[in-house]
Formats: sequence, C-alpha cells, structure tokens
Amino acid sequence: MQLYDSPPVDRLLEAPINWIIPASNKEVPLRFAPRFAFLLAFFAAFLRVAAAQQAPPPESSSKNPGELTAPPSPIVAGQPGQSYKASLETSETLFSMFAALQACLPKETGAELPLRSAMVREVEQAVAASAPAQTLQQSLCRFYRDHVQGDAAHTLAQYVSLGLYLGVPPGFSPVIREADFPPDAAYVLGVVPLLQRFYTTAGLQAIWQKHQPDYDAMVGQFHGPVADMIMQTDLYLKLQFSGYLGRRFIVFLEPLAPPGTINARNYGDDYLMVVSPQQEGLPMIALRHTYLHYVLDPFALKRGTSLKKLDPVLLALGPAPMDESFKIDASLLVTECLIRAIEARALPGKGKEASHEREQMVDSATREGFILTPYFYDTLGKFEKDPAGLKDEYANWVYNIDVAREKKRAEETDFAKVASPELLRAPRQQKVALLDLAEQRLAARDAAGAAALAREALKSKDENPAQAMFVLARAAALGGDMQGAQVYFEQTLQLAREPRLAAWAHIYLGRIYDLREQRDAAVAQYRAALAAGDITPDTKSAAENGLARPYAPPVAQQENR
Repeated sequence: MQLYDSPPVDRLLEAPINWIIPASNKEVPLRFAPRFAFLLAFFAAFLRVAAAQQAPPPESSSKNPGELTAPPSPIVAGQPGQSYKASLETSETLFSMFAALQACLPKETGAELPLRSAMVREVEQAVAASAPAQTLQQSLCRFYRDHVQGDAAHTLAQYVSLGLYLGVPPGFSPVIREADFPPDAAYVLGVVPLLQRFYTTAGLQAIWQKHQPDYDAMVGQFHGPVADMIMQTDLYLKLQFSGYLGRRFIVFLEPLAPPGTINARNYGDDYLMVVSPQQEGLPMIALRHTYLHYVLDPFALKRGTSLKKLDPVLLALGPAPMDESFKIDASLLVTECLIRAIEARALPGKGKEASHEREQMVDSATREGFILTPYFYDTLGKFEKDPAGLKDEYANWVYNIDVAREKKRAEETDFAKVASPELLRAPRQQKVALLDLAEQRLAARDAAGAAALAREALKSKDENPAQAMFVLARAAALGGDMQGAQVYFEQTLQLAREPRLAAWAHIYLGRIYDLREQRDAAVAQYRAALAAGDITPDTKSAAENGLARPYAPPVAQQENR
C-alpha cells in the first residue's frame, strides 16, 4: 500500500558491494507487489497547508517541546516529478521463509495475533501430514542450529536479509549476484534449496493464498498510523516533501515472524523494515527512527568534507560502548545524535516530569557515546521557534558545532558499560582487508607473499581465520607442498562456517587425493562438497566433475582458485 503517491513498487535497486557501493546501474525485478494503493499525495499536501495555516504563531511560553508541531509558515507540495516514496507491503517470500523456519525458532510466550496463531497451526498440520515435509523441516532446523549467531535477534536477521534478496516462490532465485550479497545473507544462502523443496512439499502456497485477504486487511489497518507518523515528522522538520525520486521507505508487515520482530535495513537508496504486528499495533518509535534515517542520512553524506572537523571528537569516543562504526565515521555519529535529540524532544507530555524524562533520554544517549545529542537537543529548541526548515538550517547546525567543547564533553563523560543496539543495519565502507591483499598475491602467483599476509591475518581479530587457512592451503599447493596444503585445507574445514568455503576445501582435498590415486577418499570429499550447502553453479560443476572422473591438472598451468 502506498502511503503517498508514487509509482507501483516494481523493482529493487541492485544491492551494493559492501552494502553501499552499487555494483552496476542495472535494476532487477522486485518480487513484492502492493496489495492495494491509497493515493494520498494531494490530500497530504492539503493537510500540510491547512495545518500550517491554522497553526498559531509560536509562543515559547506555551509550546510543548514533546509535540512534533507544524511550522509557522505554510508547507507546499513537491514540484512535478517529485513524489513520496513510502509504502506498506507484504511479501510471499518473507512469509515462506518464516513458515519454513517456524519449528526452529525459539518458542515465544505471551499474546500473539490470532492470524499468526492460525497460520502457525496450519503450517504444523501441513508438515504433520507429509513425511517428506517432516524430513525437510528437520534439515531446515539442523541448518538453523549450525548457523546460530550470538543471540536470537542476530540469528533471525540473517534470514530476513536473505529473504529481501530472493525472488518469488517456488524458485526463490537470488535477484543479485552472490558476490553482492550482504555478509549475513551470504552466510545462510545454503538454506535456499531446502526452502524451495519445503515450499512445495508443505503446500505453503495454499496457506499464503488463504490468508492473503488477511494480509491486505492488516495493511489497511496500519496505513493510517504510519502515514500520520510520517506526516508529523515532516511537519516538525518543515519538509516540503518527504522523499526524492528514486528513494523509498518501505515497511513489510509479516505476522508470521516472531512477535515483536523489528528488522531495519538500508540497501542503497532503499530503507526497508520487516516488522511483526502485535496486539497493541506497530512499533511506531522504531518506525520513526528508521524514517528519520531515511530523511537525514543524505544530508550528512553530502557533507563529508565539513564533518572532517569532528575527527578530534571521534578520537575521544574510544571508551564509549556504542558500535565502533560511529567512532570512525562522523556522518553516522552526527545523524544518530540528531535522531536521538529529535526523539527526546518528541516525547509527549508537559511540565517538570516530562522535561526530566527528556533530559534523561539525552543523558542516556550521551553516555552511550552519542556525544552531540545535547547540542542538537538545544539547537532543535531554537529550530522549533523559527520558520526556516531542515534544508535551510542543516548546514548551519553542522557549522556551529563547537569541536573543542564537544571534545571536552566526550573526555569528561562517564560512559555507560553497554549501549542499546542500533536499529538500522546500514552497510559501511570497509578498509582493504589483509586477506583481500593475500588473494591478490595468489592471483599474481606469489605464494610466499600470500602466505605471509594470511599468517598476519590469523593474528587479527578482524579477519576470518577459516579464510586465512584457505589462503595458506592454496599458497602451499601453488608452492608444490601438497602435504602442507592438505593440512591447511583440513584446518579450514574445522573453522569454516560459510558453505562456499567448506565446499571448495572439500573439492581441493578431493583433487589432492585424486593426484595420489586415492579415489575412494577423493569421491568422499566431492560428495561432501555437494552437501555443504553452496548452491552456486561453479561449485556444483567442480564437485560433479570430480565424481565423474579423477582430477587431472591442466597441462599448461596448475589450476589455482
């Protein structure tokens, strides 16, 4: 459902390498289609103008800082060619993913939507009626257990990320290249073959079609509150229009997800949320937080040079418990601090008690490391009384930051031990890793250089030890040390969690055994490669070729991957 007038959602921009740099300009089909649309652009613009015209002149003595209030001057509609990019959507792909994993997820307690209860029961009945579906469910849960992360939220987030990159059932074909997958999605890519078979065997299509009208009704139910949240936020920031051509804010409603699920992601110019509605409604605070990122991120990204002045402040944030990305990227820090300040000022209520709560929110954000929150909180107080909007004032806000004062604040702050998790998972640029350099040395047939970099990577907490062992193994093979290569490939298998890495370690071991004329051992390795969960064609072809005939290296040069 479109919250504002925009073209139907019929494509998703190709996913970025390292989550932020587009791999190409090519667009790929988007498998999510809106159930129905409410075209509200004209009505929204009318409401903006009416609210602005009826608003009394600002008075400092009566204004409640907890209210997102209309500006004192009229807000006009966007120009032709500019449109709002916000919508509520549903996705059969996400439904299928959660249905397939339902028996594997931790059991939830407490109230849940009747719709969710009904669908869970129907999936359980479908599985119980099919022996093949039961076998597949066991395989799915085994895969889930093998790919558990530090907590349930991060474990589930992997499958949400993957679901946003898969096409429509029953094929669930990736809509982007494997090399462009976010790391967490790539880690669980091996679940796709199981999902394909489970979708058909358990009859998920019939369950989806039965409840599709319920999904439509749910979208209609929550359309109003989300549209109102966007409207109030835009009015507070005094924005003429809430989006730009080519940028979208999309909320996917999935009641089959565990109650309370909130997963927000930024893919290129698209800001996506997957939420599970609850009895009390949608998590509007989380929705507004993500929407504020959608609005504010471009402002900070355009001012990278201006934000360099904050480097001394970043250096002073070392002891802070927030994510490290905020300590190395000033644009991330500025945006998050501004959002925290807006959220504090948006807290409803009047009087000393409400004021104290807002001050506590600002203090909490500061102690987590978001050191500019007090500055932005005070700045927004002045902004609320001024007719100028965000676009006119943002540059001034950045320019007026007193670096020496904020650095001193950071140095004198007693930081908290832990920070609340950041809602939005946004891709960030990454420095060139040691193992990337090692791969370049391998490509140049510099076995010694590659091995030295891999050994250095093993000492780093930021590198993948399994990948380092894999590089060492291939470097040994390139140098003619087959025994050393075998040892390193076996150590790779002990550490590997990525299906592709494990599959190719098995393939190389199979080739080593073939060269030693140990055919039975080689065949066992090729079969293990096929069972590792990597569905890419080159892996499958290499393993099947190994099963068909013993490996023989090319005459011209030894194959090196």
